[in-house]
Amino acid sequence: MSAQPDHTPTAPYAPAPGAAAELLAQLRADRRAERWVPAFERDWAKALEDAHHAFSLTPLHEVVRTWQLRVAAAPAVDAFMDSGQDDSEFVDVDDALGGRP
Repeated sequence: MSAQPDHTPTAPYAPAPGAAAELLAQLRADRRAERWVPAFERDWAKALEDAHHAFSLTPLHEVVRTWQLRVAAAPAVDAFMDSGQDDSEFVDVDDALGGRP
């Protein structure tokens, strides 16, 4: 009998080094830059503060992951908005993107 687990736990999400800088450059080049860049910078500043207090990079990783998902979803959102379909019902972005626990 072995004391080893029968499965390998999944590692938490960790973006590549420089992912935040690449993401910020992508946000600055987007047509939504006027709204998105200040929002990203606000989220990043809050995550830096949280990371400092928690001695963990997890808050920073969460900001990068959330914004990567927002950028990836933007074309689908644009297509939906351009389609003229009813958007009176909505889904919270945290529910759609698998928000924080």
